[in-house]
Amino acid sequence: MATKGKAPAKSAEVEAAPAKSSKKLLFIIVGVVLVLVIGGAAFFMMGGKSKKSEEHAEEKVEAKAPTFVVIEPFVVNLQQETGDHYLQVAMTLQVPNSATAEALKLYMPQVRSRLLMVLSSKKASDLLTSEGKRKLTDEIIDQLGEPFSGSGKGPAITDVFYTSFVIQQQ
Repeated sequence: MATKGKAPAKSAEVEAAPAKSSKKLLFIIVGVVLVLVIGGAAFFMMGGKSKKSEEHAEEKVEAKAPTFVVIEPFVVNLQQETGDHYLQVAMTLQVPNSATAEALKLYMPQVRSRLLMVLSSKKASDLLTSEGKRKLTDEIIDQLGEPFSGSGKGPAITDVFYTSFVIQQQ
């Protein structure tokens, strides 16, 4: 009878072994599937763009590229405080498109005249601080945004960049 008791124990071990290997196989399959899913998601999120979408993105960047109009340097007498002050300034205007840039170039004498009127109304102490320069930028945008011909809408100026800004006392 002892031999009969041993035989069923061996068959239980044989049945347990396939169950352990099937669990290992299941874990391996699940692991491989997870790696493939995560890798696929990463591929699409990072670099899986098609050429068409890349070209379309480049077109959007080019379409939104700002246009600049360079204003030649000039010298302006500032309002007197403690003596004569002069401002030598050069600036670049940022506009939304080339049509606006061409309109500004067409009306450049009026642009320069408006700039001279705004700048010559300032005191040196007003322009020495960063806040003063920001206020000046806002005034320039407002003045140049007015229509140049009798009616209609003026050009859109999005920003003013000072490329030279020197105040001198004489």
